[in-house]
Amino acid sequence: MAAMGTEAGAAGHQQVRLVTAPAPITKNALALPNLITISRLFLAAALFTLIALYTEGYERNPGAGWWLTATFLFVLAAGTDFLDGLIARRWGLVSTLGRILDPFADKIIIVGAFVFLQDPRLNSGIASWMTIVVIGREMFVTSLRGFLEHHGRDFSASLSGKAKMIMQCIAVTASLLSLSPLVQSTFPHFNVLRDVLIWTTVAVTLYSGLLYIYRAWQMLRPQAV
Repeated sequence: MAAMGTEAGAAGHQQVRLVTAPAPITKNALALPNLITISRLFLAAALFTLIALYTEGYERNPGAGWWLTATFLFVLAAGTDFLDGLIARRWGLVSTLGRILDPFADKIIIVGAFVFLQDPRLNSGIASWMTIVVIGREMFVTSLRGFLEHHGRDFSASLSGKAKMIMQCIAVTASLLSLSPLVQSTFPHFNVLRDVLIWTTVAVTLYSGLLYIYRAWQMLRPQAV
């Protein structure tokens, strides 16, 4: 009986592994949604290059058009996040590679923007500690997700995670716009709005992280018999 129980347990354990094993990377890896996701990485690289170049000469010449161009690139890159997911779901092109690349591209564009905009030569409204909060939250939640999903638990993105992403996109957009002399001259109090959006984003980021931690704790705590 003990042997049978052990075999049954092993079989059940094996079944869980089979159910939770990732799907293979098929020809869908080269489908349109994944190509759009990959384009987001190239747009992110272009954006970071522009910010780095504009930062070098910012004190001498802020350059109104430069920062509007950078803002356009960021909005375009962030918009592809909605587009690739919509196409993948609409035409049944969801793939393993897409599930890996999509959150990776999201983190690159957001974390990278925070890193480049925290430069003290810029009056972007983003401080170093805010960037640490954003990076720390992403690293910790990603670690939790990897651990729980490895053990067969569903730890997919929640509403708070999506709200966090939207707020971060809005905050980065406001930060980029605030560096444009054209925006500053047209809207003299724009920095006040920008700072409110950035601080709200940091609060939402922290709150979202705490919700994920609580959700993980609910999954991992011993169940009452």
